[in-house]
Amino acid sequence: MSTGTIVIIVIAAVVVVLLIAMLARAASQKRRTAHREQAGELREQARTRSIQAEDARASADEQAASARRAQAEADERAAQARQDRAAAERHAMVAEQESEAARAHHDQARAIDPDASDSGHDEALALDGQPERDAAPTEERTGVE
Repeated sequence: MSTGTIVIIVIAAVVVVLLIAMLARAASQKRRTAHREQAGELREQARTRSIQAEDARASADEQAASARRAQAEADERAAQARQDRAAAERHAMVAEQESEAARAHHDQARAIDPDASDSGHDEALALDGQPERDAAPTEERTGVE
C-alpha cells in the first residue's frame, strides 16, 4: 500500500476515534444531566414528604392535646360528680338526723302531754307531710309539740 493510503487510513481511524470519543462524552453528559434531574426530582419529593410528615406530626400532636383536654374534663366532671354525691349523702344524713330529732321531740311531747294520743299516728302523718285523716282538729290534738 502506498503511503498516502496509509495516511488516509490513519487519519480516518483518528477521526473515527475522535467521533467515538465525542459521542461517548456527549452520552456521558446526557447521563449526568439525566441523573441531576432525577436527583432534583428525588430532592423535591423528599421535601414534599418531609412537609407531609411534619403536618402529620402536628395533626397527631393536636389530636393528642385534644384527647388530653377531653380526659382532663372528664376527670373534672367525675370529681365533681363524686363531690356532688358526697354532698347529697351528707344532706341525706343530716335530713335523717333531723327527722330522728323531730320524732324524738314528738315522742317526748306525747309522753308529757296528758291530752295527746298514745299511738303517735297523727305525729307520724304530720312528719311525713300527709294531712290528718280526721277533718276537724280537736282541742286534744292541739297540744304542745
